[in-house]
Amino acid sequence: MKNKLKIFRAIKNLTQEQLATHLGVSRQTIIAIESSRYLPSITLGFKIAHFFKVKIEDIFIYQPKENK
Repeated sequence: MKNKLKIFRAIKNLTQEQLATHLGVSRQTIIAIESSRYLPSITLGFKIAHFFKVKIEDIFIYQPKENK
């Protein structure tokens, strides 16, 4: 799943540490989400969307895998 978290964070001029503090997670969690190495829980996903005042699908882009 792709995401635009880094873009939304840049728009607000926030560091990874500042965003992590606002969300109550570690900076490593933000790094992992931004690099698509970690998918946040649905609760954290909604918390991120609420923080930026957007819909969850504005930040997280679902891309289903094609069946071969």
